[in-house]
Formats: sequence, C-alpha cells, structure tokens
Amino acid sequence: MHTTRLLLELGAVIFSLGVVGRLAGRVGLSPIPLYLIAGLAFGSGGLLPLRAPEEFFSTGSQVGVVLLLLLLGLEYSASDLVGQLRQQAPVGVLDLALNGLPGVVFALVMGWGPVGALAMFGITAVSSSGIIAKVLYDLGRLGNRETPSILSILVLEDLGMAVYLPVLTAVLAASGASAAVVSVAVALSVLGAVLYVATRYGHQVTRVVAADSSSEVMMLRILGLALLVAGAAEGIHVSAAVGAFLLGIALSGEAAEVARPLLEPLRDLFAAVFFVFFGLSTDPGQLPAVFLPALGLVVAGIATKMFTGWYAARRAGVGPGGRLRAAATLVPRGEFSIVIAGLAGNSIDPRLGPTAAAYVLSLAILGPLMPRAIDPLARRAARRARDKAVAARAAALPA
Repeated sequence: MHTTRLLLELGAVIFSLGVVGRLAGRVGLSPIPLYLIAGLAFGSGGLLPLRAPEEFFSTGSQVGVVLLLLLLGLEYSASDLVGQLRQQAPVGVLDLALNGLPGVVFALVMGWGPVGALAMFGITAVSSSGIIAKVLYDLGRLGNRETPSILSILVLEDLGMAVYLPVLTAVLAASGASAAVVSVAVALSVLGAVLYVATRYGHQVTRVVAADSSSEVMMLRILGLALLVAGAAEGIHVSAAVGAFLLGIALSGEAAEVARPLLEPLRDLFAAVFFVFFGLSTDPGQLPAVFLPALGLVVAGIATKMFTGWYAARRAGVGPGGRLRAAATLVPRGEFSIVIAGLAGNSIDPRLGPTAAAYVLSLAILGPLMPRAIDPLARRAARRARDKAVAARAAALPA
C-alpha cells in the first residue's frame, strides 16, 4: 500500500509539472516560478500536502543542480574559464561584499549578534547557480557575450562559499578557530587540484570517459563521474555545483558533443524536482509574519545584484544591452541560501529560517521573470549604443 501511494503521489507531482511547464511555454514564461508555487501547494501547510518521501525530492534536487552545472560546464573550455576568473576576480570580491552587506546589517538590527550576521551574510550574498543556469537555457543566452561574465561570478561565489561554509559550520559548532582553518585549507587545496586537472589534463579525462563507448555507456560514465565528483566535493565542504561545473569544463570534444543530447532530458527532469523541492521545504504559513522584513532585504538584494552584474559585464567590454541582461540574470537566490539557513537553524533565532525562506522564495520567483522583463529596455539600450557608434564614425569621416 505504501508503494502504491508513493507511485501515485510521485506520478501526480511529475505529471503536474508537465502541465505547468506546458502552460509556462504557452504564455512565454520560464517555468521556474510555477514549479516553485507547485512545491508550495504540495508541501506541508499547502493546499494539497502529499506524503511522498522527502528523501526522494531532496536527492533528486541535488542531482538536478549537478546536471544543470555539468551541462553548463560542457559549453565552455578551460581557457575561457581561467581567463574570465582572472579578469573578474575583483568583481567577485565586490559581489560578495556588496551583496552580503544587507544581510549583515539586517541581522545586527534584528539583534541576532555576530553569528547571526555571519549567517545572513551568506544568505544574501550568493546567487542561485541552479536557477540562473536554467534561465540561461530557457532564454537561449548561452552564446551571449555577457554570459561568461555571469558564469565567472557564479564560480567565484561558489569558491567563496568553499571558504565560508567551513567557517560558518565551525563557528556554529564552537569547535574553535584551528578546526575552521584546517577545513578551509583542505577545501581550497582540493579545489585547486580539481581546477588544475581540469585545465591541464582535460583531454586525457575526455579520452578515458569516451574510450570505446557507445552513447549509452558514455552517458552512464559521465553521469556516474559527475555524481562522484560532486559527492567528493561536498565531502570536503566544496560545492557540488563547483565540482560538476569543473568536470564539464574538463570534458571536451566528442564526449561533450555526445553528452549534451543524452543528458538534457535528465537535466530537465531533475531540475524541475529541484525547484519543486525548494517549494516543498517551505511552510507557507510561516511566511506572512516575516514578509515585511524580508521585503526590505529583497529590494536591497535586487539593487546590489543588478549593480554587480552590470559592472561585471561592463568590465568585460559588453555593450549596454548585455550589461542590463547580466544585471537582471544574477538576481535569483536559491540553494546556498537555504543550506545556510538550515545550518543556522533555530540556534540563532527562530525568525531566521522563515525570513530566509521568504527572501529566497521571493527572489527565486522574481529572478527568472526579470531577464525577460528587462529585454525591451536592453534592446533599446543596444540600439542607442549602435546609433551613437554610427554617428561617431560618420563624424570622423573627412568632409
């Protein structure tokens, strides 16, 4: 009987996602906000709560993030990544500082103390790699000039989280500064080793994965390797998303070309599970009480992320239209913010969890809508820039 109910509920959820996705496509929207709302409806405290095991959705959501970032990494070479990281490193520091500041101020005003400020810094600082990757796929912007700038910021944020998460965990556990230093050193060492292998030995990795393989066997090898790398990264407090992205960077040539069409259906399925799980893990009944404080954070979060995206694209030499698209794309928050709120739990203040959920949910819904909404303004900015360039060239011609 338990199996019957499980299959019926999972079937109902997945079928509903298909209906929701089709509805989003008919009206020209990204399906992400509707997936999140569906999760709220099916979760505890929603309109139609289901009892399907949370472990399935939790694991499926993690696989979804891994596949999103793996396929995103397959689109870029190691040299592209290293060049962007070198160019955008100052922007990454500015991004974390500027976007973490509202969380720090908010926590201190609420009386949550230094530990609460440290937790809120991470909650407000980092964009959602999973949501942004899905938006870039949905809108067909992988080849845009501003996209490498966006990806470099996401990678730098994840690298920053590789330092931040062990520190936060050690502070919450009060295990001492030495344990935090050791955790940070191990995480950064392994991360550096993975990046070194990806950039220097990517072709060898590709040959091992693609050697004498049919399409089916290659898909299993790449998927299995991605999960192994992601799991190992999580084990040393490095983001699974970073591990999957770097693996995608390391793979090239035949392996990358064959992997994309094979893994895309899996990516779409598990990415939908990721967004639904985010909604399932949020109790709608707790949101109204923290709505106003979270709204202030939302306004600040939109402003700081848009400035970061605009500045990063400008630094990379992207035109006005691309700068606006980059600014809007970086707005969503997601998986990291929820992880940090879960680590902090009620040990800091019972209001922290619901506030973080309202903040992240608002930006996770608004974030996918903003890149499409800003498109007309971006096109007008691009036209004005072209007209100015044409006028400047005409003025430079001899009379």
